[in-house]
Amino acid sequence: MDLEVRHLRALCAIADTGSLHQAARRLGVSQPSLTTQLRRIENSLGAELFRRERTGCRPTPLGRSVLSRARPLVDGMTALVAEAKAEADAVRADGPRLRIGCTASRVIGAWLRRLRIRMPDTDISLRVDVSAHALLRTVEAGRLDVAFVHEVEGCPLAVPEGLEQRVLIDREPQFISMARDHPAAARPVVDLVDLAADRWMVDPTVDGEWDGLRRVFGAAGLAPTVLHGDYLTAASLVVLGEAVAPCQPTSGPRDDMAIRPLRDDPLAVRLLLVSRPGADMDPAYEELRAAYREAAQRVAGYHQWLLRNRSPLARTP
Repeated sequence: MDLEVRHLRALCAIADTGSLHQAARRLGVSQPSLTTQLRRIENSLGAELFRRERTGCRPTPLGRSVLSRARPLVDGMTALVAEAKAEADAVRADGPRLRIGCTASRVIGAWLRRLRIRMPDTDISLRVDVSAHALLRTVEAGRLDVAFVHEVEGCPLAVPEGLEQRVLIDREPQFISMARDHPAAARPVVDLVDLAADRWMVDPTVDGEWDGLRRVFGAAGLAPTVLHGDYLTAASLVVLGEAVAPCQPTSGPRDDMAIRPLRDDPLAVRLLLVSRPGADMDPAYEELRAAYREAAQRVAGYHQWLLRNRSPLARTP
């Protein structure tokens, strides 16, 4: 049996809900049908992807590996369909439009809300992609007007010639997420060496993230175990104490995990807004900066970091 996107979507639903019954409801199919489909997928791959337990379904090690590759494909197909529909609607619609793209960020919701308030008559569409380079190519091709992307320190982006760019944050530190009961969670600032014995999780599909992390490990003379997978899976492993993972400093507080800055901020990214030639970037940039400032000041740990480093973002405009 050849695996199709619908099969991958079923696997993701089972993992997300932890239950064949709940996954079947989400997918709009019967539980026996989904059970049969899962058995056929596992037979095709030659091993179990989920352990059936009394409390539900949990991914096996192979299941976690398959899910880490399946999620980007499912998300990509979802984004492709949504983008195609949005472009088709835009072709039919009259009036101004703004097509924005971005890599994952905690500020996207607030940015969109501010843009819609500022430009109520503009048709605003959004495309999210793990790959900054894919977004930049889409801007170059004229299918996006602006893209908000991050550039991992030490791994410069190949910005296509002719695109205009504006720096939002020249150096944003990356914090670390860990289990609440991790020994290092008791300290306000964590040393990299204190995490050397941990398993680290990184998404290799995000441009530059694995290379950037490897560069930092090499500079510190460390060689921790690294797991590759998407950050949704990473969060579940972090909560269970199975891994630690880099995260954005604007990540809000959670009851089930601790988020701490690293001493001397060895991990960092640069945040950029890139646009096609001639596009009016000012409204998008101004609202993005305002949304980012709000997010930064709302998270106590990051706000304290900004104050310590005398960042202008720590000041109320």
